Amino acid sequence: MAGNNHKNDPNVLHPHIAPMSTYFKVAGVLFALTFLTVIAHQFHTQLGAFAAPIAFIIAAVKATFVLLYFMHLKDDNNMNRIIFSTGFIMLAVLLIFCVIDIVTRVVEVSPL
Repeated sequence: MAGNNHKNDPNVLHPHIAPMSTYFKVAGVLFALTFLTVIAHQFHTQLGAFAAPIAFIIAAVKATFVLLYFMHLKDDNNMNRIIFSTGFIMLAVLLIFCVIDIVTRVVEVSPL
């Protein structure tokens, strides 16, 4: 009874606005993407060099669903979206610098 009377309560930042069916749908999508990850792993030899990028894309989509629905960024203000996006952009920059470092290394041959 008292669970839905948050409209005039100053202690509640925002009411719970997503129905349970949304959470079940998102959970279903996450389970499907997990199943897709397992299938992609079974074909990693056929995918060759595309195996890792496909796995990262699936993981990014799953992380996006978790951020938007379970962490409520979909219904939150833009400042929190910017803060989370900045973290992921910095992670991407770090990954790019690591890849550039590994790709541009000179192969050293041991004289032994």
